[in-house]
Formats: sequence, C-alpha cells, structure tokens
Amino acid sequence: MAIKNRRRHSSRPSKGGFFRKFLITLFIGVGVAAAVSGFILFETEKPTLTLEKQIHYLGTNVDFPLTAEDQKSGIRSVEVMLEQDGKTSQLFNRSFNRNAWFKDAGPKTVQETLAIDAKKAQLADGQASLIIRVRDFSLNHMMHGNETVQTIPVTIDTKPPKVTVTHAQKYIKPGGSGIVTYQLSETSKRHGIQIDDLFFQGFPIGKSDKQFIAYIALPWNSKEPRLTKVIAVDEAGNEGKSLFSFTFKPTKEKKDKLNVSDGFLKNKTPEFEEQYPEVNGQMIDKYLYVNNEVRKQNAESIKKICTNPSSNRLWKGRFLRMPGAKKAGFADQRTYYYKGKPVDYQTHLGIDLASTARADVRAANSGTIVFADYMGIYGNMIMIDHGQGIFSLYSHLSRIDTQKGAMVDIDEHIGNTGTTGMAGGDHLHFSILVHGIFVTPVEWWDQHWIDVNIDAFVGPDPS
Repeated sequence: MAIKNRRRHSSRPSKGGFFRKFLITLFIGVGVAAAVSGFILFETEKPTLTLEKQIHYLGTNVDFPLTAEDQKSGIRSVEVMLEQDGKTSQLFNRSFNRNAWFKDAGPKTVQETLAIDAKKAQLADGQASLIIRVRDFSLNHMMHGNETVQTIPVTIDTKPPKVTVTHAQKYIKPGGSGIVTYQLSETSKRHGIQIDDLFFQGFPIGKSDKQFIAYIALPWNSKEPRLTKVIAVDEAGNEGKSLFSFTFKPTKEKKDKLNVSDGFLKNKTPEFEEQYPEVNGQMIDKYLYVNNEVRKQNAESIKKICTNPSSNRLWKGRFLRMPGAKKAGFADQRTYYYKGKPVDYQTHLGIDLASTARADVRAANSGTIVFADYMGIYGNMIMIDHGQGIFSLYSHLSRIDTQKGAMVDIDEHIGNTGTTGMAGGDHLHFSILVHGIFVTPVEWWDQHWIDVNIDAFVGPDPS
C-alpha cells in the first residue's frame, strides 16, 4: 500500500518543472515577438523615388514634380538640395511625425511639385548637382532609417532671354488680324505674344533661329487690350519680355434678323435627330438645342483643331474668295425669331457666299487638310491648316472631295456647296481663324492688306 502511494506521488509533475516550461515558453514567445518586431522595425527596404519629368536646367521658375513611396514603415522625410563646388543650399525639406510603431508610421506616398527658384539659392550660374534624399521610418542604420538618394547634374541659368521687337502691328480692330516680329538672344522653349489672357505662339521666319513671327488677332467682341507684350521662356524657366503697342480701332455693331419657319424646321429636324439622338421636345426645341449646345461643342472642337498648327508658312499671296454674292457678314449679331418672337441670339463668325447650287469650292490657299467631316451647325465641313496658326474653314458642303492629311494647293477643288448643318439655302460659309480665333476674311482676301501688313516685314515667301 505504501509502495502504491509512493508511485502515485512520484507521477505528479513537480512545481519546478512547470515553471521551467512556462519560462521557456515565455522566453520563446518573447524571442519570437522580438524577432518579429525587429523584422518590422528594422526593415531594410529603401523608399522609391519617381521624378515626373527630366530636368537639366534650373532658373527662376522651374516646376519639379516628384513622388516618394514606402509601403512598409512609411516616409519620414523628403529633402531637396542644390550643391555647387562644396556649397550646399536647401531648396525643400519636409518631415513627418511618427504615427505608430508597427504599422503606418508615416505616409506611404508623398507627392510634391516644387517651384524651384535657383536664384534664391545664391549660387553662381553654371554646373551644379540637384540632390533628392528620401528617408523612411525604419530603425535600420542606427535609427536613421533606409535612405534613397538621387543626384542629378543640372545647369543653373538665372538670366532671362533678351527679347527685341522688330515690328508690331500698327492698327488692329475686333475681328482683325496682324503680326508681330521679334528677335531672341537664345533658344526658348516657349515664346510668342501675350495680349491680356490670349497667347499667340511664335514661329521662325524662314530658316532663321533668331528671327520670329507671331500672327495675332482680336476676337470679334474684344475691348481695347490692357497688356501687350512679347514673352520668351527658356529651358530654365526664366522669362524675358518686351512691351509693344498698337492702335485699337473699334467697330460698329452689325445686327441681323433671321426667321425660323416651320418649313425650315421640318427640313432640318431629321438631320439633327440623326446626328444628335439625344435631342427631344418639339421641333423648335431640337433646333435651339443644336443652335446652342451643339454650337458650343463645335466651337471647342474647332479650337482644339487649331492648337497644333504647322510651324512652316504654307500659304502665299492673298486668299481666294469664292465667286458669288455675299449673303451674310462677319460678326453679324443675329436675333432668331419663331412665330414673331425672339427665341435665340448668336454671332455669325464667317461670311456666307452663294452663286449656284452645288457650286465648286476650292482651297483659298495652300495647306494641309486637318478636318473633313460632319460637324454640327456647320454640316459637312473642311478645315485647312495654312501654317503658323492660320486656318480656313468651309462649311454647309454637299460634297467633301478631300480627306484629312491631304496637301492641297491654292485653287484646288475640295468640295461643293450645299445646305448641310444650319444652312437655310445652298451657300458656302467661309471663315478664317488665327490661332483658333475667328477673324474677318476680308483682310485675307486683300493683296494690298497682306503686302502692307505682312509681306513688307517678312517677305512674300520666307520659307
């Protein structure tokens, strides 16, 4: 009996063994936790740095977008410095407070667009290094974190281009055109004419890399401009400028009245419904939708077409006028009447010419076809790029006998007149545009105006 009790007693685990196992388990847990914590806190993955554009020059106004990312411990700091001959100037420094220890200590992504002004760095013009340094919240590297550094060789240039006006348009009126010629002392990435909030790109005169021309225009409803200058921005963002002036000649308002008949609506509504299935309501409602909303869409499309003109002058001499009677003038202020009541107001931005039905339509001057398709109020329409911002427009055509991308010579057949779009009868709506601004074609039809205002200063064929 005593033997059994002794055996039973000896089979019980001792208190010392229990605590020993507990401590071992605890130490293992602590070790694992420490290892995991160390793995997280001392992670070794470096932040990534993405530069949105290449940069070679630094001047007084350079935008420099960058993106820093760290998907583990997060971004601790972003620093940008400029270094030259051992001298360092800090351009940007942004640090973040630690939000947590094990997750999302700092932002995973930092996006910045720096406006760099190298002049404030007080370094000399010439070679330098742009240094971008990004750190994360890792405790690696003696608590300093993982670091990504990128060094970019740059040229500091704080001197703006010198701009010299050689000729400026003497007289200009609303809806009128003209030119400004100028010289630049150095290559510039952007240059042209600023008239209030309008910008007109400049182009080389012939093969020169110093002499430039910019065609300018005032919208039909323009007031006298307050600011007129030539600007040139170089690769470093420095802007040079030169002021000029011209004499502004106001024009008289021209009014026109159009009656919208039920017969016209019956003829036009099927065309509108086919092209714009979203129209609804009565015939007059569909007409007003096209005359307003579609007109606005067309204006944006035409403006976009004019944003990338050929850099070469493709035209020569006066622009041809299609034979025929003038039916409507440029900048006529139209009031539309339906059943004796005014229902709409629009401005006619071209000249309407009519002779016989389906009359021959020819290119007013040489250039490249940049549009040949249907466009809303204009119906079947063609646009020609004549180079350096000059475009011509032909609309309401019954036929289009050319295609986008085709090169055409002056007086070359391109289509026939018709009644497509908002045309009430067979005619050609003809427009001239300067950098997307509708101007009166009358000036461009006049060889004397071209001789006096353009060719006298750049020659009849500067290419």
